[in-house]
Amino acid sequence: MALFAGRKLLRAVFTVWIAATVTFLLLRLLPSDPTLLVLQEDMTPELRAALLQQYGLDKPLVVQYVLYLKELLSGNLGFSFRYNVPVTEVIAQRLPWTLLLTGAALVATVLVGIPLGVRAATRRGGVCDVVVRSLGISSNALFVPSVAMLLLLLGGSVLGWFPIGGSIDPDTRGLAAYGSLLLHLALPLLTLLLVNVGPYAFTLRASMIEILGEDYIKSARAHGLTQRRIAWRHALRNAIGPALTLLGLQLGSLVGGAVLTESTFAYPGLGRLTFDAVQRLDFPVLQGAFLLLAVTVVVANLLTDLALLLVNPRIRT
Repeated sequence: MALFAGRKLLRAVFTVWIAATVTFLLLRLLPSDPTLLVLQEDMTPELRAALLQQYGLDKPLVVQYVLYLKELLSGNLGFSFRYNVPVTEVIAQRLPWTLLLTGAALVATVLVGIPLGVRAATRRGGVCDVVVRSLGISSNALFVPSVAMLLLLLGGSVLGWFPIGGSIDPDTRGLAAYGSLLLHLALPLLTLLLVNVGPYAFTLRASMIEILGEDYIKSARAHGLTQRRIAWRHALRNAIGPALTLLGLQLGSLVGGAVLTESTFAYPGLGRLTFDAVQRLDFPVLQGAFLLLAVTVVVANLLTDLALLLVNPRIRT
């Protein structure tokens, strides 16, 4: 078990290094000049050279890469071109909002997907089974911005039930602030839930159907156990493995979907920050945001592998 965890940890560290390197190279190969944000047309060549030196953009690419890794290991992500403050401060202000959205979407996917998957597997051919199969197939074709725009138009403009942007109404205090937060969170959360719950429930359904055909399940039925007890107490634990693996992969799509969702709903999270940084060529912020998103996905997959190790005894052997 320790060897398995050690291999997964080394692979995670290597993946993060690859992500950091690719991010560094891709941003510098763009056909845009990042100095346009900090330089003005009327600047003298001397002032331009001083600013390039300040941000380290006057050095060769290899030197920039070595300095980037050195600063990265010390926790320094550089200074934002736009805000002229450390990138860690900029990200720290936006990260809680993204964690709230993606965390709520992940929990909602599990809370909704598990009952749907179990019921679809135990009552094949029923209404729930048809819904789960339909969602599992159609969800792969859903485009996050399209779903977000549809919900924004329906729930925000036509019905007027939810706010059309932002995260919380200004000048709200106490319970009113929490209520405003939930209303602003509802449509972005529903967008991510609709895109992810179908494949999750469909995967769990398929795994449950396979487990329900095992001999020990037939033995449990012969001993008079109810179908509900068999499904939830015996079959689910052994069927949850593929669903857990998919959940770890879905976290990546949740993080990527958050960028598009937050941009659509003007939600002040890390995704919106990334979108703004792309438009303004704020390379340090882009590097920090991309690296943080990559680390999040890698850690999620590492935790998923460790969770599978705990719930599935066969992996431990």
